[in-house]
Amino acid sequence: MAGRRHDHDAGGDPQLLAAKAALRDEVWTALTEAGVARFPGARNRISNFRGAEAAAQRLRETPEWERAGHVKSNPDSAQLPVRQRALEDGKTLYMAVPKLAEPDPFFLLDPDHLADPPRRAVSIKNATRSARRVAVADLSPVDLVVTGCVAVGEDGARLGKGGGFADLEFALAAAAGLIGPDTVVATTVHELQVRPPGAIPTAAHDAPVDLIVTPERIIDCRGRRADRPGGGIRWSELTEEKIAAIPLLAKLREGTMGR
Repeated sequence: MAGRRHDHDAGGDPQLLAAKAALRDEVWTALTEAGVARFPGARNRISNFRGAEAAAQRLRETPEWERAGHVKSNPDSAQLPVRQRALEDGKTLYMAVPKLAEPDPFFLLDPDHLADPPRRAVSIKNATRSARRVAVADLSPVDLVVTGCVAVGEDGARLGKGGGFADLEFALAAAAGLIGPDTVVATTVHELQVRPPGAIPTAAHDAPVDLIVTPERIIDCRGRRADRPGGGIRWSELTEEKIAAIPLLAKLREGTMGR
């Protein structure tokens, strides 16, 4: 039986939400039918895929990776090989707490102070042994952002699983000055997740990617992607249910409304 959709508490245009949901189903079905989704399956998640390690290695060979000292990554299994390689290469790694569910919503992993080998240290199950939770204000500027996708367009348009957490993370980091116009945003995906330009429905708050990395190729979107969203948190697009579920959002709104 299908689980509850991740966009159940999303605000915004119902037609746009429906179009995004339909595309997610299309991609999840394609990954499943092709037999390339790894346990526990493609549906209702940032799908782990066969070839994730090869995509991570291809990203590792880019000049953008070489220049990055601080990397922020999503916590999903599909990007575990990316996080592992970041620590192996001596990079400081920031990893979001799943669903931003803590007042200090990021893990900081220092490659020089790990309780476990990098592959174990970057899993959600083991991260707390090596990482410390930090507030947004305690992060250093990020050189490379790695984000997970359900689908991504060759024009850089990104489709997540519907919870909106990646875009919120991006907005929080941008508002704090940790992500700037020159910060590179990359994703690692299977070829079946890549769509042609214009195929991904987007809203104003959706943050595009600069680099799409699959096991077979790299697509540089910087010459044709949309501008990154500005203005910080878009409160009008957040439901009360979403704000209540994320302690940092509730705290930020109280501070905003109290001024």
